[in-house]
Amino acid sequence: MSSSGMSALTKGLYADVYDTLIVGAGLEIPTASPGLVRLLRSSDENARRVAAICLGAFVLGDAGFLSGRRATTHWRYAKALQERFPSCRVDMDKIFIEDGTIWTSAGMTAGIDLVIGMIERDHGNELARTVAKSMVMYHRRSGGQSQHSALLDSNAREDRVQRAMNHARANLRTRLRGTADAASLSPRQFARLFRDETGTTPAKAVEMRRAEAAKSMLEQSRLPIEEIAREVGVENRERMRLAFSRMHWRDTPIGPKRRRPPRDPIARRASQAEGWKGRSTRPAARG
Repeated sequence: MSSSGMSALTKGLYADVYDTLIVGAGLEIPTASPGLVRLLRSSDENARRVAAICLGAFVLGDAGFLSGRRATTHWRYAKALQERFPSCRVDMDKIFIEDGTIWTSAGMTAGIDLVIGMIERDHGNELARTVAKSMVMYHRRSGGQSQHSALLDSNAREDRVQRAMNHARANLRTRLRGTADAASLSPRQFARLFRDETGTTPAKAVEMRRAEAAKSMLEQSRLPIEEIAREVGVENRERMRLAFSRMHWRDTPIGPKRRRPPRDPIARRASQAEGWKGRSTRPAARG
């Protein structure tokens, strides 16, 4: 019986063979029972892959699956996961992570993205896109996408502002005039309303969204930097670098004092292309 009063039919897990075993958890950090740990460890022989949604990553850690692997969980509990399983490399800024046969997701809704990622891995992008469309997913997110969104941070309540930002997200190459048109306002009226709702300007919000999209493409694709710049509506790589520098890749909830400033994504891509994987280049400080 669930906390909402609904009952769920269950079937015991015995020696059956499973393609994919997915572990879920409640709203608090769980501790796996000895019986569950034994069952999960036996899945090395009985399942092709094992996954965890949100706090289920702690259960996988109790069973020893995260040792020496990359994993993620909800950003609020990432520090606790790292402290509890120090041999795991916790990346709290990813929607989901695939490390070999072990998959983990950031939160409950990120579990949907994780499963769509599994479908893409097994059956290709076309079927994954079809399934996402049939589930009426507004926006399919890649595993490398950040858990923190500039659009969510804007926290707009006004329908016209939300409509305009949805338009900007779907049309990153559109000029700001097109964003104001989506809100059925003049540029001046839209700028005033947007600042009142979000505390920032439309230009800065769109720039952050473009930088987020460019960062994801740099990490997830092999497209040339200049082509990525054009795809996200930035004129050239230098303007994209300036956008990254202005964002400074804001501190995450783990705490600003515990994280070193990340490298400029453009410089990282360039250094990888040259084989300088050990070199770290950071954006210049702005006065």
